[in-house]
Amino acid sequence: MLLKRFYDTKLAQASFLVGCQRTGEALVVDPNRDIAQYVAAARTEGLRLTHVTETHIHADFLSGSRELAQHTGARLFLSGEGGRDWQYAFAKEAGATIAKDGDTFKVGNIVVRVTHTPGHTPEHLCFTITDGASTDRPMGVFTGDFIFVGDVGRPDLLERAAGIVGTMEAGARDLFRSLQRFKQLPDYLQLWPAHGAGSACGKALGAVPQTTLGYERFANWGLATEREEDFVRMVLEGQPEPPAYFAEMKRLNRDGPPILGGFPAPVRLPGAALAERLAAGAVVVDVRGTAAFASGHVPGTINIPLSGSFPTYAGSVLGYDAPLHLLADEERYPRIGEALRDLAMIGMDDVAGCFGGDAFDAWRAAGRALETVPQVAPAALAPRLAKGEVLVVDVRGRSEWDAGHLAGATHIPLGSLHARAAGIPRDRPVVVQCESGSRSAIAASVLRLRGYRNVENLTGGIAAWRKAGLPVEGAPAEDLATIG
Repeated sequence: MLLKRFYDTKLAQASFLVGCQRTGEALVVDPNRDIAQYVAAARTEGLRLTHVTETHIHADFLSGSRELAQHTGARLFLSGEGGRDWQYAFAKEAGATIAKDGDTFKVGNIVVRVTHTPGHTPEHLCFTITDGASTDRPMGVFTGDFIFVGDVGRPDLLERAAGIVGTMEAGARDLFRSLQRFKQLPDYLQLWPAHGAGSACGKALGAVPQTTLGYERFANWGLATEREEDFVRMVLEGQPEPPAYFAEMKRLNRDGPPILGGFPAPVRLPGAALAERLAAGAVVVDVRGTAAFASGHVPGTINIPLSGSFPTYAGSVLGYDAPLHLLADEERYPRIGEALRDLAMIGMDDVAGCFGGDAFDAWRAAGRALETVPQVAPAALAPRLAKGEVLVVDVRGRSEWDAGHLAGATHIPLGSLHARAAGIPRDRPVVVQCESGSRSAIAASVLRLRGYRNVENLTGGIAAWRKAGLPVEGAPAEDLATIG
């Protein structure tokens, strides 16, 4: 048996290829849209992809299961659990085999057993792997978003991300029961989760790529908690805000992810066309670093640096209802293809074109000025904040806010900024702030795009504020109605 793990660091997402070297058959579990990587790996190992499956309807990336099965002719397995409201709408059209609790199928000599593990989602499945050529005892389990290293899957996404009211507590109780059932399995089983540290599918995921059930019994709070009421309270508290794009991922992955046919190549547009596109209302994303954007940017563009968090931030502040344009300087333009891939991984396929450094030259040549985002140091902000001369908007997550925030600040997580921006007063300067200054730089560009001209960014964020010895407090001040 061969097992290969694929890991997308920007999405903190793992997928797996498991193959039978005796028969040449192979299974892929939880593929993302970069299907070429699985095809290439199978070819290198002398395998053919015969089976494709996924643990559940994903919320954090667009699934590649449908496309991979279509491209290779592999048999597609999709969950049939969770009730009528949680079925894959495209399953029949795709010729999928419906998998339910207790089912088994073979990939050569490898036996795959299906276990229904509801909680994170109602339809969630795990896949237990047995190398039938060697033993009749299972080796390990692909746990998806059920059990992670040091954590368990969050049961609140259907309510908090997809807006399905009343599912959060019920999901937590389902998750507890699934864990109790799962704990009956042998300690030696290896666990291969679908996410690692940095994923928003849990609150404290470990960075180790795999674990064992025996280790997780004492190292994972979710498995160690014995009382259901304690578990429900603990699993629901402190969960990070889900990025805004999660709801769209749920819909697309349920109804049928579009067939991509490979990641698109950049289409470079002439720099002189940028002004025309902006005048027509185009969404233009400047992928340069925050410092470069702050020191001079084209008015009407939004800054999302091409970093390890690019897809998460893009999914937090961009919509799916209009074509996107990308803008970079000549130094960063060679990485535009990377940005296109990142966007496609979360279903943002509609990119109308890309601009390079000549767009800035053309903007200046036409007599137009670049704009800047003023940066304010903690020591300079403190007296202005104390006098009520500025409004601080903290764009961090709820748990970060609860751990300490600036007195008098207003809490609006980055993913909610577009929806709540209209409630921010315009009678004084707005200073945006996050942990280190990166998310707040994005937030500053969002507010400027929404017509707020007097916007500043707190240099270094609250980390720099603390380092300067300035006080923080823990009392909430989130409601915009309390702003004076």
